[in-house]
Amino acid sequence: MSKLDLLETLERRSEKQEERRRLFRLGGGFAVGAAAGAVLSACGSSAGDAVAQNPPATDNDPAVLNFALNLEYLEAQFYSFAAFGTGLADADLGGQGTRGAVTGGRAVNFTDPVVRAYAREIANDEIAHVRFLRSALGTSAVAQPAIDVGVGPNSAFSQAARAAGLISAGQTFDPYANDENFLLAAYIFEDVGVTAYKGASPLINSKTYLEAAAGILAAEAYHAGLVRTVLYSKGLATPSLRTGANAISDARDSLDGSSRLDQGITGDRGLPADTAASNIFPGDANAIAFSRTTGQVLNIVYLTAAVATGGGFFPSGVNGTINRSGA
Repeated sequence: MSKLDLLETLERRSEKQEERRRLFRLGGGFAVGAAAGAVLSACGSSAGDAVAQNPPATDNDPAVLNFALNLEYLEAQFYSFAAFGTGLADADLGGQGTRGAVTGGRAVNFTDPVVRAYAREIANDEIAHVRFLRSALGTSAVAQPAIDVGVGPNSAFSQAARAAGLISAGQTFDPYANDENFLLAAYIFEDVGVTAYKGASPLINSKTYLEAAAGILAAEAYHAGLVRTVLYSKGLATPSLRTGANAISDARDSLDGSSRLDQGITGDRGLPADTAASNIFPGDANAIAFSRTTGQVLNIVYLTAAVATGGGFFPSGVNGTINRSGA
């Protein structure tokens, strides 16, 4: 490499690092201007810190990030209640669209200290994701929509458990009752988050935001693998629990269309799902994680295979322009 080529390479690397620093400075001092399609610094940043981009008119980064923010609201509320007994702070909930309340949620009386520790760690991660996305979006951030993480025969968790065959008609699934129920409830969300971020990544135009989304995807994948690992470990001693987790995978798969985009925690890829072999990572023959479209993701969290604009964990739908399910 010539000296000139080396200097150009170092200059490009420096520019990319500076772009990342601007994004994360002061907790992510940016506001995504949906109308202007520009990314401007906010939170008191000086004019010298402002970065104006000129993406094409079809730029949909704010819409994609807000779609992700809705999912993070759901995960953060569930984990926060389960781990700490309280939901998100009021300052983390406002924004564009109709702000909704959270139905249900309470602390889990954990008996396994390892599961308790994991729950607290994941809760803090999900709360941080909400705050990061809200900071990145600035005034374009959507408000938290109505969320159902409650307990009762008609709650979203009971609907999901009933669809998986874990409970019968009229029965209630309580995700806060014990360690095992908490893990099964967490399992409903975690794999969906991974496939959602992977599926949405090609829709993001800004390399800076794509890198940030990739980082969140990695965090969600760690969470999903952890939940699968603990479920598998406990399932070796309790076969019904192992069957329960696999049934949740089948239920998710029945909602997001005809393609097989889900796998249980047992049964190697290509082998029957009821074998004892672990399946901590669900992927294709090339060991690549699956992608889901935004419509497929909403099919799962709305708990319907039909086209819908709300239901399940989001009774009134999600906020933002991406709000319609449909595989």
